[in-house]
Amino acid sequence: MLRRNLELKACCGDLAYARDAALRLGAAPSAFERQRDTFYNSREGRLKLREIERWPGLIGTHGPATRHAELIWYDRPNHLDVRTSAYRLVAAPDPAGLHAALTAACGVRGVVAKDRTILLWRGVRIHLDTIDGLGTFVEFEAVLGPDLDEATAAQHLATLQEALGIADDDRIACAYADLLGL
Repeated sequence: MLRRNLELKACCGDLAYARDAALRLGAAPSAFERQRDTFYNSREGRLKLREIERWPGLIGTHGPATRHAELIWYDRPNHLDVRTSAYRLVAAPDPAGLHAALTAACGVRGVVAKDRTILLWRGVRIHLDTIDGLGTFVEFEAVLGPDLDEATAAQHLATLQEALGIADDDRIACAYADLLGL
């Protein structure tokens, strides 16, 4: 099923401040994840295998980790404004086998490794990301659907940007893979 979200990504020099501001606004802690995204060459959009090690709650409050993987195809314009992303998610119960097949068929573009704290607020996933070799970022993803339309989602993203102290100049237009030169 093709899904859509509205998103905004920005550099963030102080993830602790951003986390605390989101919590003050009423965001709920969801999880802490270590993610490894392997990007493959793709005729259109972006294709990645995401391998996830996930702990519930915030750092220091979680129990044992769970592991899973998913194949993600997405298409999103590169611009600084809030933007719509179309995507498909497919569970990947055999990530090593899928990686081998995709590598043979498409070739690997590169790998993005990150630590991600996830908070939830009014249908928006707030990602506080530390990207290996790149730095720290905030990403908002509002999943569009019957419970959240595009206009309301845009208002939520604007509220979060203001509450977390993200300046328009902090916004980034492209994927982490692009910033890493992959």
